[in-house]
Amino acid sequence: MEEAIIRNFYDDFEEIEREIKKQIVGQDEIIKKVLIGIIAGGNVLMEGTPGLGKTVLVKTFSKVLDLPFSRIQFTPDLMPADITGTEIVNKNAEGLEFHFEKGPIFSSLVLADEINRATPKTQSALLEAMQEKTVTIGKNTYKLEEPFFVLATENPLEMEGTYSLPEAQLDRFMFKLNIELPQMEDLFKIIDLTVDQENEPNIKKCATKEKILSLKKAAMKVPIASNIKEKVIKIMLSTHPDRSEIKLVKDYVKCGASPRGIQAIIAASKVRALSEGRFHVSLEDIYDMAIPCLRHRIFLNFKAMADKVDPDMMIKEILKKVK
Repeated sequence: MEEAIIRNFYDDFEEIEREIKKQIVGQDEIIKKVLIGIIAGGNVLMEGTPGLGKTVLVKTFSKVLDLPFSRIQFTPDLMPADITGTEIVNKNAEGLEFHFEKGPIFSSLVLADEINRATPKTQSALLEAMQEKTVTIGKNTYKLEEPFFVLATENPLEMEGTYSLPEAQLDRFMFKLNIELPQMEDLFKIIDLTVDQENEPNIKKCATKEKILSLKKAAMKVPIASNIKEKVIKIMLSTHPDRSEIKLVKDYVKCGASPRGIQAIIAASKVRALSEGRFHVSLEDIYDMAIPCLRHRIFLNFKAMADKVDPDMMIKEILKKVK
């Protein structure tokens, strides 16, 4: 039975990856982690300078996954009702009738494009949906259909017209992925794909809503040993300066990761294990998932900024030191 689960999962995972790579070149590791996040039921935040293909990546996922898709372009004048929806008043023979017009959040795959260009008030409109999978308007609460996930893109804070995401919003993302500039050989392929229309790839849909939910169900059955769980807990606790024995953490960390970090690492590691052809979680899975799961959950002080210490350096040090 386990062999059948592994084989089916591996084949489906590989097929989705293969279709995405027809359009997205030079971002194989990013593609894999986004897919892991989707199957695990998490939200994914991608940061990078404009023009690196973040939006194209999400739109390609929407083509391959046969799911309801909506795109929200975040701007400084975007309002919360533009995301969640609003009450519409209709006049009929019997008087006034109120009707709720659903916003773009009522979808399965939601692209929050340049999420940090909107004000914190508008960003907060996503909080309830990202965590509880519900939307509350007035006295009414609407449940979002599963699967539901937000794939968000953001520009670096030093760029013009950006607002930092609040800690509560960041904590609701399973992953934060940094998009880097492709290598020289990959840039040649990108030019051939985008400039020469004859080379436009033929991308097919290969996963339905039911397929994504069945892949998630299979992944959550993957066992994890108690010593691996203990390792994850120790890693999370070591991000807190008052609980850590690591000097780098005590000197530079203002606030450590929340328990959601543990949940994210374990859920993602289970999906990674199956995608690698294993029906158990290993330390390798934990180490690979720790950085994208924790880098946005560790908040550094001003001294860290002055000494050019970043969260990735901190996590790597913790992984080396935690026994």
